[in-house]
Amino acid sequence: MPRLRSDFLVSAHLRRLNDANIPAVLRRRGAAEAGAIFVKVDRLDGSADLYGPAPQSLFEAEDSGERRFSPMLQAATPLDVEERLAKEIRFDSDLWIIEIDDRAGRHFLDLAE
Repeated sequence: MPRLRSDFLVSAHLRRLNDANIPAVLRRRGAAEAGAIFVKVDRLDGSADLYGPAPQSLFEAEDSGERRFSPMLQAATPLDVEERLAKEIRFDSDLWIIEIDDRAGRHFLDLAE
């Protein structure tokens, strides 16, 4: 099964967050077809979480068309998250960044198990 385009997935995810009254913005636009997507969740208490693409090794063969995410940093400082994002941008300048502000840490991402 083909993977969803990054621009379509990001747009749909932002709409889903908006529908749930969770403030979120597109901070960085990447490659429309296949740019990696990173999600920063600012918990508004001095901590933040960062989610990125799950390693392909975590996918079952029948899940190959889905995009799943893995926690990269949890309960980190916003500065640590920003430093990690800067490192990812240096590695791949075509990535997307969604930023969510939510005290409960809600993100609605499909996490790899």
